[in-house]
Amino acid sequence: MTETPASSNSRPLQRFPVVVVGAGPAGLTVGCVLRAAGVDCLVLETGTRESVEQRPRAGVIEEPVVRGLERRGLAGNLLERARRDTACEFRFDGERHPFGYHELTGGHHWVYPQQFLVTDLVREYADVRGGAVRFGVRDVRVHDLDRDRPSVSYLCPESGHRKVVGCDFVAGCDGARGVTRVAVAGRARVARHDYGIGWLALLAQAPPSADRVLFGCHPDGFAGQMPRSPEMTRYYLQCPPGDDPESWPHERVWAELHRRLAAAGAEPLTEGALIEKRVLDMHDYVTEPMAFGRLYLAGDAAHLVAPIAAKGLNLALHDAFALGDALVERLLRGDEAGLAGYSESRLRQVWDYQEFSQWLSELYHGGATGDPFRAGTALARLRRLFSSPATAAAFAERYLGTAARY
Repeated sequence: MTETPASSNSRPLQRFPVVVVGAGPAGLTVGCVLRAAGVDCLVLETGTRESVEQRPRAGVIEEPVVRGLERRGLAGNLLERARRDTACEFRFDGERHPFGYHELTGGHHWVYPQQFLVTDLVREYADVRGGAVRFGVRDVRVHDLDRDRPSVSYLCPESGHRKVVGCDFVAGCDGARGVTRVAVAGRARVARHDYGIGWLALLAQAPPSADRVLFGCHPDGFAGQMPRSPEMTRYYLQCPPGDDPESWPHERVWAELHRRLAAAGAEPLTEGALIEKRVLDMHDYVTEPMAFGRLYLAGDAAHLVAPIAAKGLNLALHDAFALGDALVERLLRGDEAGLAGYSESRLRQVWDYQEFSQWLSELYHGGATGDPFRAGTALARLRRLFSSPATAAAFAERYLGTAARY
């Protein structure tokens, strides 16, 4: 919640042009962009550095995002270590249907686990570019966002005392449950969509059974395989929303994966220990606008897109590029155009990706709804994807994130 410091003891003891709340991909990228331009900033993060660097999340990164990281000097390890995916495979009607999107567009995906990217960004921001960061802070609050001199306060983990930091701008990059999203709860319009399904997200200590992403569109529910490394594989299983991960023991998980990803001529899955199990309730939201006074939201603090289309990390980084560049222009050159247009320009892409996620969800899940009409239209979409070159090309561009410029 937005608050005003209550006493003279709360006056800012430090000052930075920008305070970034949240040390995820968006916040760290904003910080790196600012530091590269010589702008001081402070990043505040409630987690420890170790927890931030080890948190497994997304892993599919679009080529335009990689090029954006590369232009900003942030893609060195990624370009050396990431694998390139040039095709995926749909499995339905008991058959394999390879989809070579590189052949259609010349583009590809990069697979680089989010924790590796975050580790790179932390090192670049804090160790290489000398950016200020405070890990392990508590009870972060934002103040006076509609004034020229906002501030952010937090409880110091060492002393337990509240510290107040003055700034010109606040970058809210602290995720769906973060304080900056809460701070605008009474002012923002939040559009939300619930899919009515869950995904059991699994991380298996096992090599992928195929060298590509697999999408199993099965009458009993969707299943997906996403290779992460030669030794680790991400799997997803459609399940009821709110399902208990503990109701999915090792044997049940692998039995369902084998069944839903089965196809004629396919290699059997290689089983391994399940080192992560959690249920994701599939939903989206969009916060409008993404700017409130001196606060600018980025990433999940502004919008959430379900992992159906692997767009969340990519949207967060696009936000960070736009916000970092706009802050540099305003602080170094007095040009306010980028900040003034930030929310409107970013929301165009956000809504485009939300629409694609909805479309793809029906492709994945329509056959498992129990509704013969939805099952029939989902199958029609799948068949058209492999019978119409125009449909295939349009899908490939949207899947790769190269269909439009924003």
